[in-house]
Amino acid sequence: MGAITVVAQLKAKKGMEDQLKQELLSIVEPSRSDVGCLNYDLHQSLEDTTSFLFYENWTGREALNAHLGTEHMKKFRERAEGLMAEPTRISLWEMKSEKC
Repeated sequence: MGAITVVAQLKAKKGMEDQLKQELLSIVEPSRSDVGCLNYDLHQSLEDTTSFLFYENWTGREALNAHLGTEHMKKFRERAEGLMAEPTRISLWEMKSEKC
């Protein structure tokens, strides 16, 4: 297996959208610096401002697992716990078509 794409969906408690967004933004740059990170992009829904999505690409599962164990991710999980309406939904994908 080669590169892995991660789609992570997070939902803020009503009224906590801005706080969660700030916490999410705080992990973007450190995550982009993690070994094996190809991209790490945060999105917010235009239809439901409580919904956020990370679209990430990693060189492989080892790089992803190392990222999940970093100090910035551990601290994020602690700080964000009270801001989230539900557990994060994460799905892993493998690219099957060639890039443009």
